[in-house]
Amino acid sequence: METQAPQQQEAKTPKKRKTALVLFFLLVILAVAGTAVYYFMARQKPQKAVETFLSNMQKMDFEGMSAQLQSSDLSALDDADIRDDSYKDFFQGINQKMTYKISKNNFNIQNGTANITVHIKYIDGSDIYKETITEFLRQIVSTAFSGEELSEEETQQKLADILKEKAKTVEDKFTETDITYPLVKTNDGWKIMSLDDETVKIMSANFKNVQDEINNELVGMEERTEQNAVQPDAAENSTIDLSNDKFTIHYIKHTIVNDFGGKPCLLVYYDYTNNSDAPSSAMVDVNLLAYQNGVSLSAAIPENTEDAIDKFMSEIQPGQTATVCQAFSLNDETDVTLQAGEAFSFGGGTSASQILKVK
Repeated sequence: METQAPQQQEAKTPKKRKTALVLFFLLVILAVAGTAVYYFMARQKPQKAVETFLSNMQKMDFEGMSAQLQSSDLSALDDADIRDDSYKDFFQGINQKMTYKISKNNFNIQNGTANITVHIKYIDGSDIYKETITEFLRQIVSTAFSGEELSEEETQQKLADILKEKAKTVEDKFTETDITYPLVKTNDGWKIMSLDDETVKIMSANFKNVQDEINNELVGMEERTEQNAVQPDAAENSTIDLSNDKFTIHYIKHTIVNDFGGKPCLLVYYDYTNNSDAPSSAMVDVNLLAYQNGVSLSAAIPENTEDAIDKFMSEIQPGQTATVCQAFSLNDETDVTLQAGEAFSFGGGTSASQILKVK
């Protein structure tokens, strides 16, 4: 019995060594797994910060957005009127339709920095703004000629109401972009370094600033007016017959009479139909120009009262047609070239021309 004890002891030794080796590898695996889990969880934190920021952006939660920024500075939104109460409903509707997806996470655990790339799909509001500003200018001109005066607050509210209405009627046009947000780890967690211009552009649906857009359109109108100083080409048998979603005009006739100073002037008669859903007038909608020998003719005042000229300035109800008249001073007895188009439109809109015989 005594000779068997050492053999039993020797038999147990390899098993102990094997168990210890397994425990060692198990500890190594757990350590590696723990490190991997820690890295994975740490890597998700800057991504979560960006997702929280974009979620607040969709909801127009400015306080929530500010909390995700290292600078907490959202002043760039004010330059685009995004936090203006007058446009609140419009921008909320626009940003609710924005969607996003994280496409890349470049995480540096040693430096405490990250770059999160996001693919964003958002509303391009360029068509909405064009329709809004065109309608706004038409209404302002109509208001001015009616003798009504609007305060600055009333004017801004009118613009905001038109903007909101056009957002409902103009078909949504989406565009897509990628933005990389740089983040840094702070004592308060991961923060996006600052509000970038591209994010402001997305939130404003590619809109720079309400007032800037109006000023840009007025400059464009001035440039188009200068371009219109050049006499257009017109075919001998052409007749002005123009139609769009705002109005329809059709040339009827022209006559030569004297103005209040006894000089000859041209009266051009045409039918004007209001195609819009609100009262308007030919004076607000139509831009009719006349040329002789390449020179633009100025407006004239006939010596006798002409009811059709009054109709030119009068509001016509939606769907109604009126025969209106415009008067131009004549330089001589050569042919006159007429050009008709939209009074307010981006890019000039559609136009039509014809030649009138004076003698």
